Amino acid sequence: MLRLGGNTSEFEWWRPTPDAKEPEHPQTREVVGEPKALYYPVTAEAVRNLAAFLRATGWTCLYGIGMGTNTPDHAAAEAEFVAKTLGDRLQYFQIGNEVDLFSHHLRDPKTWNAKAYLDEWLAIAREVAKAVPEARFGMPDVAGDVGWLTEIAQMWPSVQDPPHVTTLTHHYYFGGPATNPEVSIPNLLKPATMARVQRTADTATAAADKMGVRVRMTEGNTCYRGGKPGVSDVFAAALWSADYSLLLASNNYSGVNLHGGTGKSVANSVGGFLPGDVMLKDAGATPEQIASRPHPFYTPIATFGDEYKLEPVAFGLKFAGSLCGSKLVKADLTGEIQATGVDATAYAAKLQGGATAVVVLNKDAERDLEVTLDFGAGRSGVVEIKTLRAPALNAREAHLTRDAKRGSLKQGRHAVMVPHASGMRMTVL
Repeated sequence: MLRLGGNTSEFEWWRPTPDAKEPEHPQTREVVGEPKALYYPVTAEAVRNLAAFLRATGWTCLYGIGMGTNTPDHAAAEAEFVAKTLGDRLQYFQIGNEVDLFSHHLRDPKTWNAKAYLDEWLAIAREVAKAVPEARFGMPDVAGDVGWLTEIAQMWPSVQDPPHVTTLTHHYYFGGPATNPEVSIPNLLKPATMARVQRTADTATAAADKMGVRVRMTEGNTCYRGGKPGVSDVFAAALWSADYSLLLASNNYSGVNLHGGTGKSVANSVGGFLPGDVMLKDAGATPEQIASRPHPFYTPIATFGDEYKLEPVAFGLKFAGSLCGSKLVKADLTGEIQATGVDATAYAAKLQGGATAVVVLNKDAERDLEVTLDFGAGRSGVVEIKTLRAPALNAREAHLTRDAKRGSLKQGRHAVMVPHASGMRMTVL
């Protein structure tokens, strides 16, 4: 599912025809790390091109409409055209991006809070719903303050005739920017990192349950402001993305969107440059060496001229995504493994058709992990193994391989060695 939004969406304006005039724009503050007020039109042609892309790929879309400098009538006009053009490729509208940070540059920090946001959001969403009666929405798309989800859930019962919200949304980046020494492979993969993710999920899902909706992580990655070379574009990011996705899935999230795009578009969204490029230049990298890296560094799909390449983080998504449509088993497999001292996590799922799959992600840089699957003495079946691997955690590559030889359960059990710095999926057929 493609999510369109991000910081620059707050500076878009709807141009339905080539001769449509640009509207007046409000004054905003320029802040380091936030996009400059460079306004650009979203055209009818661009939306038609988007629709063609979605049909060609079979993807669906979460469509972001600006809130920071927009008006209800302009938002409604854009939404009406988008809904008619995208049809069933449109999942829902998102109005506003990282609204908890509007106080930095788009709103008065003395008065901006979750209540002020909700009042503005309702004004726009209701106008959109008039133009598109079947419109569905996600909200509030906060950068990091998931406490806003709690506040909105508490206020929601008092909203008269609320728009059709299906999803509470938030963002997540492990850390940043690239110059931050705390953004490292060991810190990215350590158990405490996922423990923090779990605490965020607890807050988000509690709010969603109160509203009777789902949660989605709509933007995030390893390192904000474009990623960090040597962390975001290496195999460690593949293990992180697989683990992160499956942890959220086990918390009933509806999905994950990792941030990507072109280097130029992401640079524009964070003030005009990628900190990772400055970091490489300061370390003595040549322009050719810098250009050989994906831009942004964390993008799942990188562009090199006219070529597209899956980066390691995308392989982690594919590995975790193989469990889509299954039912995750509620069991603390990770706790049992980490009690052995190995930095690894595990998830089990019942697949459509009745098979059982167990995914083990051994994020430990040195220690292999011996795992014995026990399905009970009466269970039989063959075991198919698929591996997520690379030469090292800092390798700029990732591979998904399937073992040619199948194993089998013996008295309902199967023992396997999961090498350090690798992931393994064992499927009992």
